[in-house]
Parts: sequence; structure tokens; C-alpha cells
Amino acid sequence: MNAPDANLYAVLRAAFPADLDAVAIDVADGPAAGLAYSWRDLDRASAMIANLLASLNLPAGSRVAVQVDKSVEAMLLYLATLRAGYVFLPLNTAYRSAEVEYFLGNAEPAVVVCTPQAFGWVSTLAFKAGTRHVFTLGDDRSGSLLERALHHPDRFETVPRRADDLAAILYTSGTTGRSKGAMLSHGNLVSNAQVLFDYWGWRRPDARGQGGDLLIHALPIFHVHGLFVAIHGALLAGSRMIWFNRFDALAVVARLPEATVFMGVPTLYVRMLAEPTLTREAARGMRLLISGSAPLLIETFKDWQTRTGHTILERYGMSETLMLTSNPWTADPRHGGRSERRGGTVGFPLPGVDLRIVDEAGAAVPVGETGHIQVRGPNVFSGYWRMPEKTAEEFTADGFFKTGDVGRFDADGYVTIVGRSKDVIISGGYNVYPAEVEGFINELPGVAESAVVGVPHPDFGEVGVAVVVPRPGAALSPEAVLAALKARLANFKVPKRCFVAAELPRNTMGKVQKNLLRDQHRALFG
Repeated sequence: MNAPDANLYAVLRAAFPADLDAVAIDVADGPAAGLAYSWRDLDRASAMIANLLASLNLPAGSRVAVQVDKSVEAMLLYLATLRAGYVFLPLNTAYRSAEVEYFLGNAEPAVVVCTPQAFGWVSTLAFKAGTRHVFTLGDDRSGSLLERALHHPDRFETVPRRADDLAAILYTSGTTGRSKGAMLSHGNLVSNAQVLFDYWGWRRPDARGQGGDLLIHALPIFHVHGLFVAIHGALLAGSRMIWFNRFDALAVVARLPEATVFMGVPTLYVRMLAEPTLTREAARGMRLLISGSAPLLIETFKDWQTRTGHTILERYGMSETLMLTSNPWTADPRHGGRSERRGGTVGFPLPGVDLRIVDEAGAAVPVGETGHIQVRGPNVFSGYWRMPEKTAEEFTADGFFKTGDVGRFDADGYVTIVGRSKDVIISGGYNVYPAEVEGFINELPGVAESAVVGVPHPDFGEVGVAVVVPRPGAALSPEAVLAALKARLANFKVPKRCFVAAELPRNTMGKVQKNLLRDQHRALFG
């Protein structure tokens, strides 16, 4: 992987179809709805933006920080940054000034791109951090970035990069302490894209442009799932994308008959299930439905099977590692030819990924027992940006990354994620895994979903508190929930208190923000 031609864009560009005038992207919504981009458009437009970046004479390894609304042009900026040999730094559009100030101060980007509406406050923070160039980009194809790029040639010779050269920095969500910038190399991204291309059976169109996969892209593109997993897969396959700037369940279901691949977080599947138009006929052509970034309730898994006749494929990954495991798309010869997608699991370690589950002392735990997940492979990042001590802490002596997740293997080799190690509740000396308790709560009648968090307790050190969301029309009694749990779980696992809430707090990727629930109930027991 140390060849000097490992630039991710060069790998993706080599996979473009022979007919560059074929449609690559159909825009389904937003100001650009109805526009179609050809493969030639992607190559030419990204070349113009790459030429603009190159004209700035930036230092080697410069970061390009981007906080803009989703658009095809935002994706082109990502491709252009790769082409020009710089480092892409996507920022969640939900971040506010204090958070953005930290990221810009920590990463010290040479270029910042923001929405036209945010230019005033973002440019102030950027110039304070030492950034020399601030551009704007709107989802209506407006902004100074495109205006400047129009004056540059539409051909660009992609800058060679080695596999270990930095390609992107992704800041972790930072639910505890400051966010950390995970450094991902061209080699990390290329290796994971190629493994997923093979493992998920991406289908390329034939010479006439027929028979290939078609992806509905409705995810944000500041995150691994939407930016890397979905886009890289489609580009490597030469597959057309139906592009949604924002997810709309009814509109996405209406386009399902055209598509073969869809990727989403669990919330998107729940919202589509609420649409009466979601039927077996609507999903008749689907080949691959992938869920990730948050746990998928087994009820959603089963409801989707019943409604559409298709089984959702769950997988597991992190900002630091890209994808690590996946349920099989087809028979997996490495695991006895198994092809079953098991709800509640994240499948098998992907080819090239070493995954082990260990106890506190670092010894492997027996099959079926819970332990800490550690991983190693070409997809695993090199470390955290400007945090050498933190990086050293997170890797073992033999090169395994400590994911911070807790899980187990079953007898067939499937991996189940139990939770985050930092979420483990140590109550009276016993370990309580919230995901296990949540699994029992979610099976109770009238429960839509739940979250269990640990809070301080004067006698036990920590105890669990459950927050339960009822189904529409259901009336839940906190006392009844706890009574049901006492009949099914060891007493030390049963939460000491239960609250009923209209909804759980979530971030933009659909993950429950347990830190907010912990803060809310921290003083419950004095």
C-alpha cells in the first residue's frame, strides 16, 4: 500500500464508466432539484475546484475545513481536496460558534468553506485562528467558491499521494471531554472502500450502462456513513445516485422502485415504515438496505422484513476505523458459508480486519462472554490529531486500537455490540451493560424505545436510571416497567428509577445523547 499513486481520487476516477456522459447523479430535492450531473461533470467540476485550491499555494498537508449544507457541489469540494493533495475536514452543520472555534483553533485549516449565511461569524473565527482563505458555498450553487473556481481550467492532474499520507480528519462527537480529530489516510479510505465494494457485491453497469446498482443517497456528508461508505461505494461501482439534500420519508419511498441500494440510520427506517406507501411493490428492486451509526431495534428489523420482504443489513464502524464488521450480503465462505443477516448483531469482521474481545487484563474472553472490542487492520487510523499521548493510550503494544465498545462473539462468529465501555454502570461492584437492560425494556408492550444511564448513588456508587418512550397511544407506568424487569433480570441490573418521556435526545446522526440524560438525572439520589 505504499505505492506513490494511492490518492483516493485516482482510485475512484479509474472506476468511472467508459461513457463519461452517462448520468452519475440525479438531484431529487432542494434548489437544484431536477438537475443531472454526468461523470464528466464530476471530473471537470472537481478539477476546477482543485485548480482553485492549488492556486492558493498552500503548504503541504494543509487542511480544508468545510461546514456547509449538503449538495453535490459540497461532494465535489471533497473530491477536489483529495485531487489537490490536501486534507479534508468536514464539520457537522449543527455545530455552533464555540464548537467551530475549537475545531478551527485545533486544526488550523488553511482554507475554510462555510454557508453564505454564516460567513460573518465563521470568517471572524477563521481569521482569528490564522486561516487565510474563507470561501462560501450554498446548496443553491451560490457562493464565492464556485465563482472563483469558474475562472480555472477544467483539467487537473491529480497529485500523487502515498497510502500513509493524510486524506481527512474527522472529529469525534466529543460526548465526554473535547472532541478528538481522527486522522484517516488515503490508504485507510482506499482499503475500506475496496473491501466493502467486494463484500457488499456492488454491481457495475455493463457497456451499455445497464444492470448496475443505483444508490439513494439521503445521508449527511460530514460523517463516515454518508461521506465515505455511501459515496465511495457508488463511485467505485460507477453507480448512479439519486441525491437527496435532506431526508424526506415520503419522497424517498417514492423513489425506491428505481433503486437497488439504500443506506440509512435507524431513524430513517422508522420514518419510512410510518409511510403507507412503503410496500413490497415499492421495494421490489432493492438489493441492499444498510443500517448503521446507531443501534437498530429488533422490532424495526422485523417490521421492515414484514412490510417489504427485505432484510436490513447491519454493520459496525467508527470515525477512527471506518467499517469493521458487517452482516453478510451473500454467503460468507470464511464463516461456514453463512448468509443470514441476524438482527441485533453487526455480523462478522470484514476481510483484513482483526477483531478480538478481551477482558480488563487483555486476555481473550470465551465465546458468548462480554468484553472490550479491539481491532487492527489497514482501515484503522494512525492516531488523533496533535494528541500523541491520547493516541498512545488508545493502542495496545501489539497495535490493536481500543474501540471503547463492549461486545461478544456468538458460536457462529457473529458480533453483538453491547454498548460503550464508558456507559457501563458499576453498581455495588457489579458491571451493568445498559444495552442489555434496554433490550429487555424494548420488548415490553407499549414501549417504542428506551435508554439506560448510570448516575451517582451514595450506597451503590452508581445505579441505573431508565428513560422510556411509549408507542403512540400507549400508556406506560414506570412502576410496571420496573416490575417487569425484576421478573426477568438480576436485581443489580434493574434500574432504580424509571421515567417516561416523549422522546430521547439525539444528535444529527440519530445517536442517543446519553450524556444529556446523565446530566439531567445526576442529582437524583443526592
